[in-house]
Order: sequence, then structure tokens, then C-alpha cells
Amino acid sequence: MPKVKINNIEIEYETIGDPTSKPLLLIAGLGSQLLAWSDEICENLADRGFFVIRFDNRDIGLSTKFEDAGLPNFMEINTAYTRGELPKVPYNLEDMADDAIGVLDALNIDKAHICGASMGGMIAQVIAYKHPSRVRSLTIIMSTTGNPTLPQAKPEIMAQFFAPVPSERETYIEEMVKRDSLIQGTFAYDEDQGRDYRTKEYDRSYYPEGIARQLAAMAVPGNIKPKISAIQAPTLVIHGREDPFNSIEAGKEIASTIPGAELLILDGMGHSFPREIMPRIINALVMNSNKNCN
Repeated sequence: MPKVKINNIEIEYETIGDPTSKPLLLIAGLGSQLLAWSDEICENLADRGFFVIRFDNRDIGLSTKFEDAGLPNFMEINTAYTRGELPKVPYNLEDMADDAIGVLDALNIDKAHICGASMGGMIAQVIAYKHPSRVRSLTIIMSTTGNPTLPQAKPEIMAQFFAPVPSERETYIEEMVKRDSLIQGTFAYDEDQGRDYRTKEYDRSYYPEGIARQLAAMAVPGNIKPKISAIQAPTLVIHGREDPFNSIEAGKEIASTIPGAELLILDGMGHSFPREIMPRIINALVMNSNKNCN
């Protein structure tokens, strides 16, 4: 896969489909490599007329790691906010949004359809208000504005999902398969598919340190709700009714704040991409992209 130099770092990316088709940039969530957008999803999107671009966010996968920055001090981050100050972090969501734009620059793409999931959805929102001329349409999946007044994630799920993970390969894979089943929603969890994904992820790049710094990046610029009201791109918000991380209220807030945004709530969907609902997600994304053919 190719790399591109952006903002003094390297970002690993991959393209799927015909370069003359509609460009679609997929942005992964917290701690997720480009593999989170599976080959099956990307190929289906390519078959629907997109030139699909997926990439590793900074500090994960095969993109540049920020080892010298060390691990963030979340107590200091919280203290800064209580003082009304922006916390000091190695990088923030705006930096990550600029990385995504840099990938488009490397491919000589002036304007693309943007789709992000979870943290990737936050990055997509930042792109849409910071770089509006680069966005043809916007699809935001299982994400949030970072508004602290929104209902918080289920504490029992957070405690299990973000507990320390073993570093030994087989133990790590089995533990992550177990955790992934907790956020599936009401759909049956495919353990074989989950194990295959976590195995590929581990073998490609096992790097848990980056997750902590990405989590810190989500603290800045903080609550982006006031900024997303300026977004003019055709916007689709997709959210699972059973999402244990970002409540359904988070999806509703995004859709009600961005002018003209459409909200698609999927029953049974948690914080994941069950195979059963992917056709609905892809169909909705295609319809949203057709609202702007420029």
C-alpha cells in the first residue's frame, strides 16, 4: 500500500475501484486501522460507483506513530477544561482532519464524498466545517459532537471494553473478540468473522499506545456542536438504536444541528457494522451522495 507525507508525518492509504468514479473517503474510528472498512464493504461501495479511499489515521496501523509524545495524562486534560483552558495534547481532531485532506491532495482529488464512523465521524464533521469546499456529501455513522451534556456511554461496557488488554497474540485476539460481542447490538455476533478481523489487525500492526493519544485528541476541539451548524453539504446521519458508546441522542443532535441533515436510525444496531444492515447503510450513503453530483 502507498504512503503519503502529510503534515510532517506519513499516512498509509489504499484505494479500491475505478479512479474515474465518485471519490469516497472512509475515516475509521478510535484505535481502528483501515481494516475496519472491510474489503467486502469497500468492494460493495466500488460496485455502486465509488472510487473508495481508506487510510490509517495517525498513530495507528502503518501510519506514523507518536511514540516520543508518551501517554497522555487524562487528569491534566480534565483539569484544563475545568479551568476553561484547552488541554495540551500531542495532536487534535483538526490535525487528523488535515491528514484526511492531505490524502485527497495526494490523489489530486479536489472534492470527495466523506464518510466517518465513531471518532471518524467526528473527524468527518471537522472536515465539513473546516474544509467545506472539499466535501461533496457527508455521512456520519455512530458518532457524536462531543457535547458533554449528552448521555454518557454505558459504564459497564466502558469498563470492560477499555480495560487493559493482553499483548500476547492469541490471548489478545480472543479477548477482543469477546469485547466486540458486547457492542454488537441485538444482531448475532459472527465470532469467526470477528476473529479473522482481529487477527489481521494484530498481525498488521499491534500498537495499543496510539489509542490513548487518539482518545486524548477527541478532547480537542471539545464540543463541536456550535461549529457543525455551518455545514452545508448534504448530510446523512446513521445511528444504531442500541449503541452503548454514543447514545441515540448523539446521532439525533448531529442531525438536528446540521441544516437539512437526514437521520437514519437502525433498530438492533450497536456500535458496529453487522452484515445484516450493511445493504441499508450502503443504499442510504449512495442516495445521500446523489444529492450533490458536482
